[in-house]
Amino acid sequence: MESAVESEKSLHDGAILQLRLLGPLTLSRDGAALALPGSRKVRALLGYLALAPRPVARGTLCELLWEMPNDPRGELRWCLSKVRGLIGAARVVSEGDTVALDLSGCTVDARTVLDAEADGLSQCDTARLRQLAGLFAGDLLDGLALERSPAFDTWLAAQRRRFRGLNAAVLEAIVARDGEDAALADIERWLALAPLDAAVHARLLAALVRHGRLREGEEHVAAARRLFAAEGLETEALDAAWRAARAGMPRAIVTETTGPPVTEMVLAPRRASIAVMPFQEAAPAPGPADALAHDIITRLAKLRSLFVIAQGTVYALHERAVGAEEAGRLLQVDYVVHGSVQRQDRRLSVTVELTEMRSGRIVWAEIFAAPRADALMVLEEIGNKIVAAIASEIETIERNRAILKPPNSLDAWEAHHRGLWHMYRFTPEDNAAARHFFEIAVRLDPTFARAHAGLSFTHFQDGFQGWAPRAAAIEAAYAAAGQSLMADDRDPAAHWAMGRALWLRGRHDQSFAELEQAVALSPNFAQGHYTIAFAHSQIGDAATAIAAADHSRKLSPFDPLLFAMLGARAMALVRLKRFDEAADWAVRAAARPNAHEQILAIAAFSLALAGRLDEARTYLAAVHATRPGYGINDFLAAMQFDADGERLFRHAAEKIGAG
Repeated sequence: MESAVESEKSLHDGAILQLRLLGPLTLSRDGAALALPGSRKVRALLGYLALAPRPVARGTLCELLWEMPNDPRGELRWCLSKVRGLIGAARVVSEGDTVALDLSGCTVDARTVLDAEADGLSQCDTARLRQLAGLFAGDLLDGLALERSPAFDTWLAAQRRRFRGLNAAVLEAIVARDGEDAALADIERWLALAPLDAAVHARLLAALVRHGRLREGEEHVAAARRLFAAEGLETEALDAAWRAARAGMPRAIVTETTGPPVTEMVLAPRRASIAVMPFQEAAPAPGPADALAHDIITRLAKLRSLFVIAQGTVYALHERAVGAEEAGRLLQVDYVVHGSVQRQDRRLSVTVELTEMRSGRIVWAEIFAAPRADALMVLEEIGNKIVAAIASEIETIERNRAILKPPNSLDAWEAHHRGLWHMYRFTPEDNAAARHFFEIAVRLDPTFARAHAGLSFTHFQDGFQGWAPRAAAIEAAYAAAGQSLMADDRDPAAHWAMGRALWLRGRHDQSFAELEQAVALSPNFAQGHYTIAFAHSQIGDAATAIAAADHSRKLSPFDPLLFAMLGARAMALVRLKRFDEAADWAVRAAARPNAHEQILAIAAFSLALAGRLDEARTYLAAVHATRPGYGINDFLAAMQFDADGERLFRHAAEKIGAG
């Protein structure tokens, strides 16, 4: 069921139904307030369903609102009857065992804010931001509390933190838009919501100085120092902000320390930063939520591609009831992960969101559900999927952002991601462009292992695809992989690059050892698992290749190397003489938009072995469109099949005239 919730503009246009959740719960029709039932359970049910993104199972609602009722289903039916009386029977939609509210044509203040967040607060103009700020009349469902309903209490506490963080984000955006003309009232409202955020203190101090209120500034700094010290936070940022405000210096200096002048400071190489907040869970005792957050933090750190905030820091903020968005601003990270865990009957459900702090936009969200039979195995599987998805989403965002920046303005991190953008297009021209940007990245930051690994990948492609003299390309790939290992031998990408280079050199045992080390360092490294599949599909164990290819796709179902994962599986199936299956998987591989000529050739030869000769010739013609004269010797020069595998593919080539 789809639910269209109109914008805040219509709140004053005589809408049929107006529901306010931000502050005390109120309901009005055509501008006239409606009397709400005295039952707190009815009010809680109305608020929960109004925010639910999808229909909710009746069992979930019973567990949420009643801890030990005599007749939970009966009490739920009674509460729903009261909700129908408030908003109209047709708006309470029951489908099977689920319940939802149809709020089309209605206005709900909290939904309006969530819609703006989803679109990105940075996309809102100042008037829209002020309109959103005006919706916050207090905490979500202010004044509502239920007795003996721990699941609802947990949900409500999490939602209140979330909306307080959104309120702060809206005010921060307003202040940023207004710049030096920002009203003190807006800054003070922001400060009240985020008292531990150094950025808002800096704004307030600058405004006080501009208004000539230096004594108030001194008093504020002293009070803020005491607050930060009591919370175990450093006060250097406050002192720097106060010095900058008095000197009339720009806000950028807020990050200065009391050490050497900015011009003499040595800055650490930039990496995208991320904080994983503890997941919410209805159960009061430590359980799956704590284990899951810890696992995600550990596994993200093992990827070595992101700066991950330590577990102790995020848990300390969580214990002080700091919400995810507020924590992200306080820690000044680029991304925040947060979510919830629910245990219902025999199932475990995990909801997770990835928020980009720069825009305030949720860039990825997913719900994972699995049986609770073996909680530890379920959590590990879900954790693997979450970590791989987060890494993939962030890489995509950073690649797309880097491609929009002027090339001469890139730092090492941006140059690396600009290189990735070109690298995954698999053309000679893009490969050369990728190498150029990786070279910039390693020149700017010689310690950047992933940039060296990317550089090795471009040389690998030159040798593998025949875009450059093979011997020279192999040596360049090997040398760059060695530099990657020297920069960080605990980065799985460094071992991945070395494994690929060794495979090109024909040193298969050493290649397998490096690739296994890559996935041992980070079990979530999807491209490591794929490359194990690629190598085994030709010279190793075909069954192992299929399992590794499937695992890589499970970890990263939208990976830019998805065509290669599918192609490796097809080659392994050919070696197992399961030709019909091989053809189907190869066709799927060739359908990917960035599939190169070698993948099209796998499709042509697999189809030929399956007896689908007309289709096979069509794929061969597609190869010849870009590489005239391509034949089986070109294919086998790129691959390294055992004798039986080479015989099978030569037989396929004979069937379609690709000798």
